[in-house]
Amino acid sequence: MGSLARPSAVYDHDLRTGELVLRKQAPVLGGYDPDDYEEHRLWATSTGGVEVPISLVVRKGVRGPSGTDPVPVHLYGYGAYEASMDPYFSVARLSLLDRGAAFAIAHVRGGGEMGRRWYDDGKLEHKQHTFDDFVAAARHLVESGWTTAERIVAEGASAGGLLIGAVANQAPETFGGFVAGVPFVDTLTTMLDASLPLTVPEYDEWGNPSDDPVAYERIAGYAPYENVADLPYPPTLAETSLNDTRVLYVEPAKWVARLRARAPQADVLLRTEMAAGHGGVSGRYRAWEDRAFTLAWILDRLGLADAEPVS
Repeated sequence: MGSLARPSAVYDHDLRTGELVLRKQAPVLGGYDPDDYEEHRLWATSTGGVEVPISLVVRKGVRGPSGTDPVPVHLYGYGAYEASMDPYFSVARLSLLDRGAAFAIAHVRGGGEMGRRWYDDGKLEHKQHTFDDFVAAARHLVESGWTTAERIVAEGASAGGLLIGAVANQAPETFGGFVAGVPFVDTLTTMLDASLPLTVPEYDEWGNPSDDPVAYERIAGYAPYENVADLPYPPTLAETSLNDTRVLYVEPAKWVARLRARAPQADVLLRTEMAAGHGGVSGRYRAWEDRAFTLAWILDRLGLADAEPVS
């Protein structure tokens, strides 16, 4: 058991009495108190009137005496392969929360959070729903007073990087910044190359554009690289790894090059890790250093670079 504010724990549950006995909980150093934070479940209305769940955590008191002041938001999404982005605790995230930001997960269609139908309604011919849901979540956070568009930094990785690239093209004005980690942004080119080891197994998720003209047009309609235009993109951080065999480094490199060519006013940073794969760097401290760079960039975009953490 665990949540956005509470580290994972193992309990024994006595079925006769209903008693829960804590057996183990991940330690958090530095005087951490989960009661200093509050968690919220929000719902955004998306395409077809579908209600999309949003999990959010924020430090108590950050929203001012009235509890309604807007705050910067780090919004995360994935939405593919029926993977559930369950609300989970992260020590690294405390750096954001203690400086006054909120963290939220948009549980968009294509994931498995709401069952098999939720997944099916966000793949193949329904893939646009994933992007609609994420934009709806961001707009709901603005309309409900949680934040403003320029104070939302959206992040996704791998297939979640495709999500980021797609919404960047479809609704750039809805966000204040993007982080795309090892992003699957040259979707059409990859799905047309059956010699790549992961292309054929991915047909069930995206379709086969080599044999199906409808699938070709559909993927071409949302693939981030194909749809870059002269748009008001907010600052964007793309992160890749030279030895990534799942999403080749050339995908974000091509995407960034096209962003710079077609939207020369865009502030785009490409960061390449020279000794890592799809899962990032290894070693006891390197992964922490890698994440620290990303969080520092996010804090800067949220206007919190000089903010001191609450102790």
